Amino acid sequence: MNKLLLFSVFSILTLNVMAQEKIVQTAGRNQLGEFAPKFAELNDDVLFGEVWSRTDKLGLRDRSLVTITSLISQGITDSSLTFHLQSAKNNGITRTEISEIITHIGFYAGWPKAWVAFRLAKEVWAEDTTGNDAKAVFQHEMIFPIGEPNTAYAQYFIGNSYLAPISREQVNISNVTFEPRCRNNWHIHKASKGGGQMLIGVAGRGWYQEEGKPAVEILPGAVIHIPVGVKHWHGAAADSWFAHLAFEVPGENTSNEWLEPVTDEQYDKLK
Repeated sequence: MNKLLLFSVFSILTLNVMAQEKIVQTAGRNQLGEFAPKFAELNDDVLFGEVWSRTDKLGLRDRSLVTITSLISQGITDSSLTFHLQSAKNNGITRTEISEIITHIGFYAGWPKAWVAFRLAKEVWAEDTTGNDAKAVFQHEMIFPIGEPNTAYAQYFIGNSYLAPISREQVNISNVTFEPRCRNNWHIHKASKGGGQMLIGVAGRGWYQEEGKPAVEILPGAVIHIPVGVKHWHGAAADSWFAHLAFEVPGENTSNEWLEPVTDEQYDKLK
């Protein structure tokens, strides 16, 4: 049986791909049930019904990653790869991640294979560049919720941001999410004693900049300490959604002074 037929029968039916524990697959029986019943059984019941369904051992997202890596490495870039790229997207792999994954594969499997894979991936992730689909996909990248539109502070932001309170006990912690190019105005945290803010990158890619200093890239896990009295801003990169946890450092007589917006000219200098 040729590779095209072998892999074209692979399609995954899921009701909730991020929480699915049992993969339901019928493509084998639908397409080969009469001609090759044993193959159909192995495809539907063993490969997907057992192997793909062992999500307690390896999650669907990681299984998709292994599968698309294997297909691209073998040069299998037909409809079967498209199926598995779509499954990878459904299983939480983002547009930014698939770009990095295929780039990495290219160094090991071959540059021409990566070029072909990118053509297919661009089609699968095309609708995720803007809108609610992109927001939904980004949610899969992090364990914290995106939250609700940050309407209370919208006047101090360029673009749309979202706020999700994480804790209001001991220390105020919020998850702040920015759509691409969204950033807050220049501002200063003030306090007569203590105070300031700490940011921890959660997902995506963003920027932090203090007045008079180069901007600092914020990636997941990066920690930014913002002292009292320092003029600064933070927000998303132009090509990525971005989220950070914001920790309000306890202090006395704390306040926030909002200043002028970060202009497009200033922002577009960042790479």
